[in-house]
Amino acid sequence: MLKNTKKIIQSDNDIMIRKKEEMELQHVIDTGNIKGEITKRHFLYPDETYGKTTMCATIELPHGSMIAEHDHTMDAEMYYLLDGEAVVTDNDTTHILHAGDVVFTGGGNRHSIRNESGTTIHFIAIIFK
Repeated sequence: MLKNTKKIIQSDNDIMIRKKEEMELQHVIDTGNIKGEITKRHFLYPDETYGKTTMCATIELPHGSMIAEHDHTMDAEMYYLLDGEAVVTDNDTTHILHAGDVVFTGGGNRHSIRNESGTTIHFIAIIFK
């Protein structure tokens, strides 16, 4: 489990600022549903979202890497593509996402994302409880 060990600027009214250089980086290579490698930059932790999320991160997905198909039965996940182009499955349908596109998966549905673009892509991933 990731721990919030980075310094944050917080006031009494629940406004928080965390600088990019203070965010935890997590490199994952060929583990679980990760095929190839990804880098996660965790920008908020579950306790900072009042327990409404289990992950809030930007994901760096190099060419040839993917997050394999997985379901969201007890939670939901959103991907918001920041740059480039990604191949996404939504159950059994394949879509091409471009920068600014979003996919939301929940209710027992399945999805995956892979990078065949020839360059590294970045997207925001949030898992909601």
